[in-house]
Amino acid sequence: MKISVELTLTPIQDEYEPAIINFIDALRESGLEVQENPLSTQVYGDYDEVMKVLNKEMKEALDAVERGLIYMKIVKSDRRDYEPHF
Repeated sequence: MKISVELTLTPIQDEYEPAIINFIDALRESGLEVQENPLSTQVYGDYDEVMKVLNKEMKEALDAVERGLIYMKIVKSDRRDYEPHF
């Protein structure tokens, strides 16, 4: 099953940028399709593969910060080519 995942890592601390950069870099290096915009990061692929990577990388991202939030939305479809029609 193909999925699309939207993620936002929000470290609740000063010096938050390195944690976000490291998280995005790790996702880029995972081999998954990754797209970023100013507010979130999208990851696309097979459910089992994506969740395996996210399980590891989200844990590492949270371990690297004093306090933090990860917002995640999962859509059951490959939305990487979505373009609004309005």
